[in-house]
Amino acid sequence: MFTDPIADYLTRIRNAVMANHRVVEIPASNLKKEITKILFDQGYILNYKFEEETRPGIIKIALKYHPVTKQSAITQLERVSKPGLRRYVGAEKLPRVLNGLGIAIVSTSKGLMTEKEARKLGVGGEVICYVS
Repeated sequence: MFTDPIADYLTRIRNAVMANHRVVEIPASNLKKEITKILFDQGYILNYKFEEETRPGIIKIALKYHPVTKQSAITQLERVSKPGLRRYVGAEKLPRVLNGLGIAIVSTSKGLMTEKEARKLGVGGEVICYVS
């Protein structure tokens, strides 16, 4: 049993990137599905597929690499808000990752979104993770 399923999700992706895997399988949850959609929309992963046949469900993520240098699109994944210490920020204090080159995924009252979208909507929330 996991005490922090989001940290497990990020660690599985981080380990797959370090091992140069093309696909990684992760147990599914609604929050993990939303994070996966954001990573796809922002161009950090190549593709994803939700498989619901098995009981917990599985998310298959195709990782994205540069065709020549074989470097991953994801260089850093960092968990910010943890079960033992939640990190909440207001709309005016939303973080900027790598001076705008990376993203912060924020859980708001209007759903999961990047910090840029949250800034446009003027909402704050719990900072889930940084991606660059």
